[in-house]
Amino acid sequence: MKLELEKVVSEIEQFVIANPVELEAFRIRFLGSKGLLKELYGLLKEVPNEEKREAGQQVNNLRTKAEAKHAHFKEQLESDVQTDDYIDLSRPSEPLSIGARHPLSLVRSEIIEIFNRIGYIISEGPEIEDDWHNFSALNFPPEHPARDMQDTFFIEKGEEEMALRTHTSSVQVRVMENATPPIRTISPGRVYRNEAISARAHCFFHQVEGLYIDKDVSFADLKQTLLYFAKEMFGEKAKIRMRPSYFPFTEPSAEVDVSCSICGGEGCNVCKHTGWLEILGCGMVDPNVLEACGIDSKIYSGFAFGMGIERITQLKYRVNDLRLYSENDIRFLKQFTGGI
Repeated sequence: MKLELEKVVSEIEQFVIANPVELEAFRIRFLGSKGLLKELYGLLKEVPNEEKREAGQQVNNLRTKAEAKHAHFKEQLESDVQTDDYIDLSRPSEPLSIGARHPLSLVRSEIIEIFNRIGYIISEGPEIEDDWHNFSALNFPPEHPARDMQDTFFIEKGEEEMALRTHTSSVQVRVMENATPPIRTISPGRVYRNEAISARAHCFFHQVEGLYIDKDVSFADLKQTLLYFAKEMFGEKAKIRMRPSYFPFTEPSAEVDVSCSICGGEGCNVCKHTGWLEILGCGMVDPNVLEACGIDSKIYSGFAFGMGIERITQLKYRVNDLRLYSENDIRFLKQFTGGI
């Protein structure tokens, strides 16, 4: 019995434990139901009665020693695992992908900032409008094609027509009805037209329209304002030209082109080799519109202009398909600067 005890003591002391697998092997070898200590307890019945007490104490001490070694290495190995999983909160975090603002939002903000610098405030209005603010107050005659179902999304027909606004000029009407000149405002917003969706047209898009009303406002003031905008948006070398046009709410009216910033006015595929790109419509506010909104046209005059944000964005970022703006394709959107 004494020899067996010495052999097991030596084996316990020399057993190497370096990982959880070896720890489990130690437990099975010495402390398991079929381990060496179990065998030693079985041998006690063969020890003479006068030696059983001493031999039993020796086996118990040996079991205590084996359990102590097992507990020590188990705690050590668990501590090593916790150290591997330790999170150092002082370390820099994993880099996260930063989002970007939508290209239309970037251009909208830039347009607003440009006009803010020369005193224009922002005005907003409802996207569902009545006939008065969307058409009648803007000098649209009853038979005007824009009132036809092919151009407008009507919500209610009849005596009180309601429709999704076809332009943000309706906001200008509300401003003129509730303010006293001088008025200097821009109206950014979403508008709706009943059109087929294609690379060049959509059933909804975004506009920024401007309005300036005061005493002795002239067409020269309008031209200088738009030239300032073109240079701020497209660069100091930008030029504009104005072509006669027609809008029910302005007289005289003009379409405005800007020199192509891609080819420098020399002609390319983007500008169809003309050197010019159309960006907006404008004109002097028709006296009928002023009177309809309660402003004395004999004292005050003014000008108005309107541009499509999608159009300006196309020119700025060379986007050739309007549908890309509303498809939420992350591959398209992440190309633009202006992280949030």
